[in-house]
Amino acid sequence: MTDHKHYHPLIILFEIVSMIKGSIIFIIYLFVINFNSDSTFIKYGKWALIVSLLISVFYYIVFWFSSTYKLDETSFHIHKGVFTKSKQTIPYTKVQNVNRHRTILHKIFKVTSLKFETAMSGSESAVEFKVISLAEAEKLEQFIKSFKENKNDLVTNEETVVENEQIINRKTIHFTPTKKDIVKASFTSLSFLVLIPVLGTIYNYANDIFNIEDDAKGLFLQFITSVWVIAIVGTIFIIIAVVVGMIYTFIKYGKYEISSDDERIYITKGYIEETAFAISKPKVQAIEVKQTIMKRLLGLAEVKLISAGNATLDSENLQVNTLYPFLPVKRAYEMVSEILPSYEVTETMNLLPKKALWLRILAPSWIWIIVTGLLAYFQPEVFHIETAWIILSVLLLIFVTIYRYLEYKHTRYVLNGQFIQFKSGYFTTTLFLSKREKIIEAAVVRNVLQKKLGLSSIQTVNRGKPVHHAQIKDIPFDEAVSFYRWYLERGKEVEIK
Repeated sequence: MTDHKHYHPLIILFEIVSMIKGSIIFIIYLFVINFNSDSTFIKYGKWALIVSLLISVFYYIVFWFSSTYKLDETSFHIHKGVFTKSKQTIPYTKVQNVNRHRTILHKIFKVTSLKFETAMSGSESAVEFKVISLAEAEKLEQFIKSFKENKNDLVTNEETVVENEQIINRKTIHFTPTKKDIVKASFTSLSFLVLIPVLGTIYNYANDIFNIEDDAKGLFLQFITSVWVIAIVGTIFIIIAVVVGMIYTFIKYGKYEISSDDERIYITKGYIEETAFAISKPKVQAIEVKQTIMKRLLGLAEVKLISAGNATLDSENLQVNTLYPFLPVKRAYEMVSEILPSYEVTETMNLLPKKALWLRILAPSWIWIIVTGLLAYFQPEVFHIETAWIILSVLLLIFVTIYRYLEYKHTRYVLNGQFIQFKSGYFTTTLFLSKREKIIEAAVVRNVLQKKLGLSSIQTVNRGKPVHHAQIKDIPFDEAVSFYRWYLERGKEVEIK
């Protein structure tokens, strides 16, 4: 399709900016805090930093000249390296997910980053363009899409525009957060607490420079003795923290959209830094619905898609395959059926037998044993109580027992046609849903106690990066046997190529 091409020249600038960001602490320490220092160490440190930055700039320039890429009828061909040359060939058929990410710098120069992700591992796990023009990014995406539709010729610009309009028209928007959703998200994520470390950092820097603690010690003592002052300042701080948390959440999640067409699921987010992620529907291996205690109280949930592709994007590793971390529970289940009609979430599930409760309560707790051993050895006195360590041990045992009971009450499972679904956990509950054809491994395991009580555990493995493991413990052995027989039917559904 093309001859070897150099990457966008702006990549040099982006790499330099990234390098400066990574060295900002040293820059501030050497050139701001110790600006007038006569220390030999500081002087040599300044020169060492300057030389290393200049060498890095020279390296990025040489790297740009020596790095090229080419697209032919079937594959990407990547050539790069300065001291060590490498050649990389990635077939288009391996591409599974496509995502874009735009920082402020990308927006200023009207460019984007583009990553084609595969299920491969190591250095060939993705084809990444850290800087690429918007037109070129669109062109590459359309070329890969056309290839997968058995169109080996690059579409013209006019055809691309027409096709883009058709795709946009085909898209169904499933969710955009309202103001109420943003408020709930800010409290659920505890983003208002972000102000505390920021103020702490500012205070530490200010104290190092102006010696605040020594100069204001007397004033501080007068300040903290006034109840009214403490109440007013505390109230102001809480209001500011909540407002800052809401602004932070709005910037991160306000411009959020979940949409889909017949082939892909699209997630876009971010005001300052934009992230766009697309995942192929057939590549979805399983679904997880997670709820922390705070989210359960507010009726929210996080829906996560487990994909066969490498669903990561730099600092967004944990969230690009999450539909939205703060979805209303009812809407979350509805959305799963809307986006992936072939998946069915069953609200009615089986409880564990009472034998499973006794097994969990009577099983030894290594946390309690270790902590009790340490308490017995040091025998700390709390509130001048000599036997406080015994009380603490008993309280910990009660806590462990209550937690195990609550976890037992929240554990559910069901086999529903070609689906398996189970729920576990208490502080954070996880509902797992997958199709039989998407499970690549299944196992039934029993320990000695489970065997005596007629119980068992089942385990599943799905493709993903990393490979996803899930299990449900202490179900009746007869149910585990039914699960094993259920899984054997997979051979009739999956074609081995």
